[in-house]
Amino acid sequence: MDEVKVFCPATIANISCGFDVLGVALDSVGDEMVVRKTSRKGVFITKIEGQNLPLETKNNVAGVAGLALWEKADYDGGFEIEIHKKIKPGSGIGSSAASSTGAVWAMNHLLGNPFSKTELVTFAMEGERLASDVAHADNVAPALFGGFTLVRSYSPLDIVPIKAPEELVATVIHPQIEIKTSDSRKILKTTLSLQTAIKQWGNVGGLIAGLLQNDYGLIGRSLEDHIVEPIRAILIPGFDKVKKASLEAGALGAGISGSGPSIFALSRGTENAKKVAVAMKEVYEEIGVEHDVHVSKINHEGVRTI
Repeated sequence: MDEVKVFCPATIANISCGFDVLGVALDSVGDEMVVRKTSRKGVFITKIEGQNLPLETKNNVAGVAGLALWEKADYDGGFEIEIHKKIKPGSGIGSSAASSTGAVWAMNHLLGNPFSKTELVTFAMEGERLASDVAHADNVAPALFGGFTLVRSYSPLDIVPIKAPEELVATVIHPQIEIKTSDSRKILKTTLSLQTAIKQWGNVGGLIAGLLQNDYGLIGRSLEDHIVEPIRAILIPGFDKVKKASLEAGALGAGISGSGPSIFALSRGTENAKKVAVAMKEVYEEIGVEHDVHVSKINHEGVRTI
């Protein structure tokens, strides 16, 4: 096989309480990429559709991630990458992660899968380093593994896949403003009180237990963020109103998707998720903010061929 076309899923990172360690892959939103082998040594971005992004390999997250793999691979040739961008950069649903993971997954596939998924995460994290100045894994891990993932440790890297309950559905609304991840990280506090940390630990444990036990009530009670959301919420127009409307419409819980500005909610069942989408839209229509809305089941597979 010399060429492959892949779907690269959007992701929700943090899931309220799990800053930099929790994430989940979405099924209905994502980029598409075509990757092919070439006799030229190196990694080359040959086409980008949908967004105005750099073609230079070292300035493109897919190129940087791909180079990280190529430099470790036992392969004499190179790769060409086409990116069909359907996730807007700065949207908060893992745009850079989709490109980074799609590149490394496809290259690994064409080489006969010499690298494990955890190794692919380390390569894809280099794309995240370019995008946000920090090589975080909470988007790239679920994009590669599918479902929910926990980054138990960064050194050494330890990824724990967590199967999502079948009826869990995500609603994501993206107000049409851009918040750069690098900027949104700069405003965060670097210290916190023990009392706040204890609350957050309880929610992280509760969320994981709720997912494993199919306990939707526990999942909802655990979707609380005492550390990041109170700070980042001020960057997102209408955040408190959108969250309140989501809960009143029947969502289990809601919060900021990644670094924002997208806001996510988790619901039990597609019908509930659609009602939440309507409630979210009404808030932004009332305050006059342009927006996109996505309702998506959980993607249990991660990057896949199409």
